[in-house]
Amino acid sequence: MSGLTRRAVALAFSLAIGLPVALAQDAQDSGDAPTAKKIDKTTKRKMKQTLKELDNAYKQWLQEDVVYIITPDERNAFLQLQTNEEREQFIEQFWLRRSSNPDLPDNDFKEEHYRRIAYANEHYASGIPGWKTDRGRMYIMWGPADEVESHPTGGTYDRPMEEGGGSTSTYPWETWRWRYLEGIGENIILEFVDPSGSGEYHMTMDPSEKDALLHVPGAGLSLMESMGMSTKADRFTRSDGTNLPTSLGGTPASMDEFNRLELYAKVQKPPEVKFKDLEAIVTSRIVRDQLHFLYRTDFLRVTDDTVLVPITVQIPNGQLAFQAKDGIHTATMNIFARVSTLTGRIVTTFETPLTKDFPDSLFQQSMKMQSIYQNAVPLRPGLYRLDLVIKDVQSGNIGVVNARLAVPRYEDDKLAASSLILADQIEHVPAKEIGTGQFVLGSSKVRPRLEGDFTSDQRLGIYMQVYNLKPDDSTHKSNANFAFTVKRGNEPVPGMQFKESSADMKQTGEQVTIERFLPLATLAPGKYTLEVDATDTHSNQTISRTADFTVKAAPEAKTTASTAPGR
Repeated sequence: MSGLTRRAVALAFSLAIGLPVALAQDAQDSGDAPTAKKIDKTTKRKMKQTLKELDNAYKQWLQEDVVYIITPDERNAFLQLQTNEEREQFIEQFWLRRSSNPDLPDNDFKEEHYRRIAYANEHYASGIPGWKTDRGRMYIMWGPADEVESHPTGGTYDRPMEEGGGSTSTYPWETWRWRYLEGIGENIILEFVDPSGSGEYHMTMDPSEKDALLHVPGAGLSLMESMGMSTKADRFTRSDGTNLPTSLGGTPASMDEFNRLELYAKVQKPPEVKFKDLEAIVTSRIVRDQLHFLYRTDFLRVTDDTVLVPITVQIPNGQLAFQAKDGIHTATMNIFARVSTLTGRIVTTFETPLTKDFPDSLFQQSMKMQSIYQNAVPLRPGLYRLDLVIKDVQSGNIGVVNARLAVPRYEDDKLAASSLILADQIEHVPAKEIGTGQFVLGSSKVRPRLEGDFTSDQRLGIYMQVYNLKPDDSTHKSNANFAFTVKRGNEPVPGMQFKESSADMKQTGEQVTIERFLPLATLAPGKYTLEVDATDTHSNQTISRTADFTVKAAPEAKTTASTAPGR
């Protein structure tokens, strides 16, 4: 998609999470890393309460699945979310910004992370799950070491000269060496010791901890101790956090007390996130809204296992940045949509540029109008996530929606209905355009009015499909009655109740399609509800659909018929 890469989409998705830690505007504009607000005592208490009340799945994700790799800011932000939908969005973005390629449907980082947990549980368990052990933690965080030196039964150990030389006996121990760890450095060596012999190795900063003869007088002496140049008691007066013997030579940099402390601290911090730009904003909320738009999804049965889902977006032209050239004002938007399962598998995507052109004479009027776009995608019944991103190419402003998408299942033996669509345009299309193009549902073009606002001189378009009408046993024909009621509050509006029969409508087998217009001239300005009741006369089943709409006073002067300008 021109001007909007998939990675930019991923960035926009993270922006749209809207987590509760706000940032200064200049940090957003300059690209500097944000500084999280200090959390007050009240917020901390709320976070503790939220942790107690979390569903088990989210609590396990936070306290087990990602406990070693989630940053403190991310954890704080997660505990300030209010709904499970927000938590689902957060979790998706958590994995997305750690993936080496967010464009791919399978998240390589997530898959590798859970593989490491499984490996740790299988190989490092010792009375406690493997993921809870020190070796399990390091494996999960940093992956397999490039070299592992393992001494599962301990035994004789010849100390290197930097550890004092000489021979001793050891407890079971291991050293892991990585050639390079991002954010830490090169030649990273960690040591694990099992002094209890229980199989639970713990990480240590002191190489002498594996010495089984450390506290045995006269045993396991170093070179200087065996030559009488030092005593074993000297080991316990060191100030560098070890009980190593005195060395004959100098101490290498890796043995320096502060270097060991720094390494010990770094390897226990969550690994750095792949994408710095996303890391800088994942715990932030957009301090200004960039691009507002409306959207809606409708559902129409195609087959027993397929539902057509028209996805419609509507953008106010006044929010767009127009560029004037040769008397024409032009704005271009990039529209991207992605439907995925809750586990992150991408089901479908679509992306398209949308251009609006207006001459000088109509430009000011166009600022009060809307731009509308629709794409219909077939989906199986089930629960999905819908991500919508719209970018204004000229200004760079982005609008994002992350929403739950529940696609209904239409059962064969039960009266069912599509969405009730309130439209400003319903018209038949030529045979060659049936089923194709924007707003085309079957043989009709149905353009929804997303905001539900109509003026009293307009007509309210009504579109709905009814399924699974039962045929008569003798005539093999179905029959249904339809009641249309306009209500204000809970009360029907006098004179705004109508009835029709399926005989007067478009009918195909067990399906009837409602296509009609409702004049609004008798309605006073205000908010209303349209209720459509469909009753199958043979099965005696009834199904209802409702939709809200608003009637506004008609403009005083009109020169042409009203038809939803700018759509």
